[in-house]
Amino acid sequence: MSIFTLQSVKKDFGIKEILKDANFSLDLNDKVGLIGTNGSGKSTLLKIVAGLEPIDSGQLLVNSGVRIVYLPQQPDLNEQNTVLEQVFADSGEQMTLVREYEELSDKLARSPANSNQLMSRLSEVMQRMETTGAWELETKAKIILTKLGIADFEARISSLSGGYRKRIALAAALLSEPEVLLMDEPTNHLDALSVEWLQSYLNRYRGAILLITHDRYFLDRVTNRIIEIDRGDLYSYAGNYSYYLEKKALSEESAASSQRKHQGVLRRELEWLKKGPKARSTKQKARIDRIRDMQNQEFKQAHGKVDIATPGRRIGKKVIELVNISKGYDGRTLIKDFTYEFSPEDRVGIIGGNGAGKSTLMDIITKRVQPDGGTVEIGTTIHMGYFNQHSDELLSALNENQRVIDYIKEVGEFVKIADGTQITASQMLERFLFPGNQQYAPISKLSGGEKRRLFLLRVLMGAPNVLILDEPTNDLDVQTLAVLEDYLEDFNGCAIAVSHDRYFLDRTVETIFAFEDGGTLRQYPGNYSVYLDYKQAEEAAASQQSAAVKEKSKESQSKSWKSADPNQPRKLSSKEKREFETLEAKIAQMEAEKTEMEKALYNATPGAVSQVQKLHEQMEALTVAIDVATARWLELAEIGS
Repeated sequence: MSIFTLQSVKKDFGIKEILKDANFSLDLNDKVGLIGTNGSGKSTLLKIVAGLEPIDSGQLLVNSGVRIVYLPQQPDLNEQNTVLEQVFADSGEQMTLVREYEELSDKLARSPANSNQLMSRLSEVMQRMETTGAWELETKAKIILTKLGIADFEARISSLSGGYRKRIALAAALLSEPEVLLMDEPTNHLDALSVEWLQSYLNRYRGAILLITHDRYFLDRVTNRIIEIDRGDLYSYAGNYSYYLEKKALSEESAASSQRKHQGVLRRELEWLKKGPKARSTKQKARIDRIRDMQNQEFKQAHGKVDIATPGRRIGKKVIELVNISKGYDGRTLIKDFTYEFSPEDRVGIIGGNGAGKSTLMDIITKRVQPDGGTVEIGTTIHMGYFNQHSDELLSALNENQRVIDYIKEVGEFVKIADGTQITASQMLERFLFPGNQQYAPISKLSGGEKRRLFLLRVLMGAPNVLILDEPTNDLDVQTLAVLEDYLEDFNGCAIAVSHDRYFLDRTVETIFAFEDGGTLRQYPGNYSVYLDYKQAEEAAASQQSAAVKEKSKESQSKSWKSADPNQPRKLSSKEKREFETLEAKIAQMEAEKTEMEKALYNATPGAVSQVQKLHEQMEALTVAIDVATARWLELAEIGS
């Protein structure tokens, strides 16, 4: 069953046609990944489906009663809310019931004179909460927030960074459990563990999902369908990201073959036409008309690939040396006694939880921040290129009316690429998928991802020999990421990357530094997958060691009993035996009584306030008694086993 359908939808922003004649539907159990180059219209399509962006023509048909929740890249939250208040803001009936329950309880405590009316309504609310599962709402919210790396549930939104706000908005979207989740880069600002948890959560999610993400492992493991936006057209692939890559390659190869055949036929026909045939017969006229049609036929060229083969500068033996570096903020140690000498060929990945100190370490390396202790020495031949996670903020701090080409020309009018050819800034922009009409547009007209790509070009045009990348994958499209990874393979210099993108780390790094407890950075050889293998092996060894210690403890305890009385192992006393035999029946009886009380409470007359109150008190006392009896039964069972 289709939840929503786009029929012949068109969308044009003037300088760029986003959708030409889009047809697309989302079914009940679809998990769809939306891909395309930055600025191709991915976020716009999500906004259209969410009803936030009008269409120029066509239709958007949405089934009545379907609830759609949209998670943008930069969510708009209430600054005065606490974390929990914000998460509950869109939780529908469940949260309404929880709030009413709290208000009624508070009024009942303050106004016992009106207790009959309040208790009557409280009973109705409690019954409804039981039916809708609202009792578990707060617990579920806290679990989701914790998994996303948020521990302070009472913090005000106004005090939180953009990354934390995105995670809170993500938690709210998941908790609301709509029929359709629209998610724009949900993995941005999440560490690897949180991404893994989200991946698992969405695999179990019962509703439909339409998402944009640069995380290719995430696309592979969550989606069952890929939609590509390519120059206004939508293409659908019935599989995950790996399937898409395979089919896309075959499709481009087939299209290129068709174009070559067309050009061959057209060339022969034009040669015939040059001989000056007289269009006397009907066949000759038809042939001439066919040649004109062939000349007018258009082929969509394979999308240009970002070419960043800029040459690096000469790099000496001494690159960057950190000796006993320490740094902390507000009494918390982020980095403790870290020493490492980077080599000219290093490919280093820095990983750790949010707030662990990764960006702080990058700022220390680039001397933007001074360490509390230790020294930083940089070689005399080193020229750094720093691509940080706030590059879009750096761009917006400039004059938004500045033209794209003028921003690049500030670095240089010309650049010499790896093969020695000298090309203009405009040609370099073309290679970076900025066509002529975009080059003379103001920066404000670019999407967030296009701004990131523009900043990357500016960094690389400086021909660095040490490249520092702080979360480079945020907001870059998968096509640009693939080429950046190819560039790093051939990069003649040292590369240091902070990233939570597992795919990117697997392709680009050969050493991992992981932030661990107390500001310690621990070194692991290999890429991210190798690091995971090390951690899993360590956990398995620790688990085996723990089991061995427990077994040894049991043996020791057994020996101590035997030494007290070698011929008589520990047994239940006669009194304990009688207690054990009666407890099981007693617990079963109490459980049955509790079930009857729950039924009586559910069927209680709304006006019978005293009856409802009495039943609640009895249930609470009975629950405590069951817990105590069960704990004692388990204790006796352990001794007698």
